[in-house]
Amino acid sequence: MPGRYALLARLASHADNVPQVLIHLRFFGNDTLTNVTRTAMSHYEVQKKRRAKFIEDWRSNYRSVIHLRDVEMRKTPRGLTTGVYLGKDGDRPVRTVDAAAHEIEPGAVTTVHRHSWDAVMLCVGGNGWTEVDHARVNWGPGDAIHLPVWSWHRHGNEGESRARFMSFSSEPFMDIPGFAMIEEGGHSSISQLAGYPSYAASSPGNDVYARRIRRLAAGLDENRRGRIHTSWDELEFLQSPRGTRTTFLLDRAVGYRTSGLTIAMFEIGPGRAQSMHRHSGEAWLYVVEGHGHSFIGDTPSEGENYEWAKGDLIVVDHYSWHQHFNDDKKTTAKVVRVHILDTLLNTMNALCYPLNLLEEPPDDIRSKQTGDLGTIEWPQVQRPVWP
Repeated sequence: MPGRYALLARLASHADNVPQVLIHLRFFGNDTLTNVTRTAMSHYEVQKKRRAKFIEDWRSNYRSVIHLRDVEMRKTPRGLTTGVYLGKDGDRPVRTVDAAAHEIEPGAVTTVHRHSWDAVMLCVGGNGWTEVDHARVNWGPGDAIHLPVWSWHRHGNEGESRARFMSFSSEPFMDIPGFAMIEEGGHSSISQLAGYPSYAASSPGNDVYARRIRRLAAGLDENRRGRIHTSWDELEFLQSPRGTRTTFLLDRAVGYRTSGLTIAMFEIGPGRAQSMHRHSGEAWLYVVEGHGHSFIGDTPSEGENYEWAKGDLIVVDHYSWHQHFNDDKKTTAKVVRVHILDTLLNTMNALCYPLNLLEEPPDDIRSKQTGDLGTIEWPQVQRPVWP
């Protein structure tokens, strides 16, 4: 037996370019079945190599702007035509939130499915409807919809033209611990499909376990009472100190209960700019209308400018200084910002405390970047038009 151990140890120590060798030893008789793990290098070297490769792969896949023209639309078995802006399924892997475009032809109805992550929809063209569990929502350009975790949903188009919407989901975030799952329901009626997974609703007592059951049940109950639709006609745009006028489309502040996904729209005045800032976590910015450019850099003065136009997606890397400019002197630019705030970003803020993970310039510098806010001429708010 010692000879076998010595031989296997020698083999493991000479394994080139293999960080770990798993050796299964099966001995019978007086010996116990044994699993032995041998590594060709120390844990420090293994982890260092793994981290370096992760960052190298991450940087090689990173894009600051994904242009509409580079998003390939493909038909899917669900009855949608889909193109990936960000996500592993489009060979642009991300770690927090993915982004995709979907189109529904007139008269089409998709299959029904549900998943272990939630998603938000931004409707950008045409008119359609979405069934979420037992509620049906009719939508048009500029509307926002929340698809909660484990909610059955499908989409349809009863109009005469193609309908298009963007989706942003927390699937990449849920995939990291292995919790990402999809369940298909075909063309079944939602009333015939299984309901939400069951959970313990209450437990008497004040012990740790009873308190956990009540806390988790209360959170699930609150989430399932959350809002699922914002109509464009309900929106109110307000001018912000950053030099833009903004509105929430989907956020906890307006009644939604998501995994942290939040959508806000900001409008940049003709020839104007939003003030520079930086924050923890990535942000996706979808250009609804207009054209311009964004400065993104490691410092307020060192970075690059990236041009964008309608239908493009601007990717702001975590903790990068950034500023967005409207290059059109006559019309405003509308941009929708998506990130995962209440969960991931706030967790990062807590873990990195006392570092300040949201930085803005002092008021005097910000005023120089935005100009006199009183001179911006804001047009009447109108629904976006696609294309």
